[in-house]
Amino acid sequence: MFEQLRSLYGNDIVLVKNTHNGGYGQGNNMGIRRATAPVILIMNPDVRMMEPVFKTTLDAFERNNSLCMYGMKQMLSATEMSCNSFCCAYTVNGYLQTIMTSIGNRYDYYLPRYMHFSGSCFFIRKEMFEQVGLFDETIFMYGEEEDIHYRMRKNGFKQMIYNPKLHYIHLTKKREPNLAYETKLLDVAIEHSRKKGYDVSKTIKNRLRNNTILLLREMVLVFLGKKDKRQMNLLKEFRKEITKRLK
Repeated sequence: MFEQLRSLYGNDIVLVKNTHNGGYGQGNNMGIRRATAPVILIMNPDVRMMEPVFKTTLDAFERNNSLCMYGMKQMLSATEMSCNSFCCAYTVNGYLQTIMTSIGNRYDYYLPRYMHFSGSCFFIRKEMFEQVGLFDETIFMYGEEEDIHYRMRKNGFKQMIYNPKLHYIHLTKKREPNLAYETKLLDVAIEHSRKKGYDVSKTIKNRLRNNTILLLREMVLVFLGKKDKRQMNLLKEFRKEITKRLK
């Protein structure tokens, strides 16, 4: 793969060979430390840009020295909007968290105090990111964006912009419902709470509240014949996993 990339791009890109698979954060940190530009784009390999984004974004960072992060609108396809451009933090009440995330994504209403960008694609100022310790390499995968948002704000870096006029496609539309994935996100949320001194039981209860609203929504859609039962059944199984953590 490296040889193919060299033949296609030559010296236009820098290839960094990792010594081991240390997870999403560790791999990104290697690239960030080698980068010389003041602004870094973190982007998953399954992300596709829909229009030019760099001039608009870099102009925003140059105009505002306090700007630390910059997010864009996530799409599932060229015409279908995603509901995951940003999400509320784990500490927000589970009912409110679900409603705020849903309405915020639908109407492009972003609240930087409570909401973090999707980790699949965002810009961040390198100097500020380095000051908060870059990615936490104890997190192998998932939940990094909430952790970064928390540490940036804790260290006084609070200027975050969401631009709904810039779009990217995250190729997740064909992903099947996955209990192991949802359970992993729950475990990550619990670990974040322990690390930051949050009440773990409150975090778990928030996820249960979140599950309640999502499950009710799916049950209505199934009843109306608009969806099959796969997502509904997943949410029911996930509810059992959440309640186990409360015992």
